[in-house]
Amino acid sequence: MNSTRPKVVETKLLLPYIAVTSLFFLWGFPNDLTNPMVEVFKNVLDISNVKASYVQLAFYGGYGTMAIPAALYIRKYSYKSGIVLGLFLFAVGTLLMYPSAKGVDYDLFLVSLYVLTFGLAFLETTANPMVLELGDPRTATQRLNLSQAFNPMGALAGQLVARLFVVERLETKIGADSSNATANLSPEQKQQIIEHDMGVISTPYIILGFVVVAILIVFIFMKIEKSRPREKALNLKETVKKLFSNKNYYEGVLAQFFYVACQIMVWTFIYQYVTNLNESRSADNQLNAVVYVAASTILFLTARWICTFLIRYINPARLMLVFAFLGIGFTVGAIMIHGMLGLYCLVGVSFAMSLMFPTIYGIALKGMGNEAKLGSAGLVLAIVGGALMPPIQGRIIDMGGTGLSDLKVLGFIPEVNFSFVLPLTCLVLVAIYSFRSMNREKKQLQYI
Repeated sequence: MNSTRPKVVETKLLLPYIAVTSLFFLWGFPNDLTNPMVEVFKNVLDISNVKASYVQLAFYGGYGTMAIPAALYIRKYSYKSGIVLGLFLFAVGTLLMYPSAKGVDYDLFLVSLYVLTFGLAFLETTANPMVLELGDPRTATQRLNLSQAFNPMGALAGQLVARLFVVERLETKIGADSSNATANLSPEQKQQIIEHDMGVISTPYIILGFVVVAILIVFIFMKIEKSRPREKALNLKETVKKLFSNKNYYEGVLAQFFYVACQIMVWTFIYQYVTNLNESRSADNQLNAVVYVAASTILFLTARWICTFLIRYINPARLMLVFAFLGIGFTVGAIMIHGMLGLYCLVGVSFAMSLMFPTIYGIALKGMGNEAKLGSAGLVLAIVGGALMPPIQGRIIDMGGTGLSDLKVLGFIPEVNFSFVLPLTCLVLVAIYSFRSMNREKKQLQYI
């Protein structure tokens, strides 16, 4: 018996692995550039929490629309063609921000995000299963965790840009009462402020669009295909039947739906959480939400690197179960504790979420072979959880009015704190999936 551990990435596959892994950084950037836009649009356009959360509905709705078509496309053609088309749609979506800003058109901005994520759906549907294939199956989950570790680096870059080049340059400040701040201005002056701020919001996306065009040109001329056997013609009915007879897979799709919903809700509504805390603080002692979002991302990134190492020695499902319980504890703290300790708990949730996306992905597609290409579409489709659940959390926050603590649940929990019961529920469901996956693996080992 050979006890030598297999390499995470073989030398002959290193170049395509690096090229594809670079895309994980690339799509992480717009994810976290977009998260603070919910609060930005709420202030700039003076709209409700629910309507502002349509930013996330548009952004993650694109994944839900395009995941399955993307999987069918790359199965018929190639990984490279999926990446090229994904980058093209990505660029189109970002460059559509220019007419959105010029026309001060919130609806067109939402359409731009929707198209942008058509491209991200192609990139994620292509890159995740490709990384799983680029090496020994025994190291597939570790390899995907390693690639996914570059995603929060892009996210952190997006947060810094959102902070330095969007929030700081807005004439309508996040956390301010925009209606009172503009009460003495004429309609023309108010419109000028909105036009200025819409231009500020769109600029990073437009610049990103030109960067994506440059990367698209590089990929067109780069050979990244891994040699693989000729594939059988797709029997969609047979493939779907095989996928949904695999409990790890179909339960994994559900777990991924709730995990992504949890991540997006935590990273979106932390801004409102901080704004609510600022209402009881003096003007010279205000908290900066972006600092705590950045801290969340750094914790998330650090934990993902740690988990990439630990998964080599600890069963992935078992490790995810431990982290799910950790996340549950932190979320309960964020709900029940009002003040800085509650905010620290909310930041801590990101540490617990770090390994979940790639680990669910790896467990769900383990042993799926060629069916993993279409199976990956279901897991990318599950990202739509990030579109559907933030508006529900926004509606909870709006229960007592458009403020953040108009209503106290149980007499002492501000509605913005209480709204995190949704991420809490999501983490409980991820814990259940981890436990069931771990037990199924134990049973399989008993029969070997």
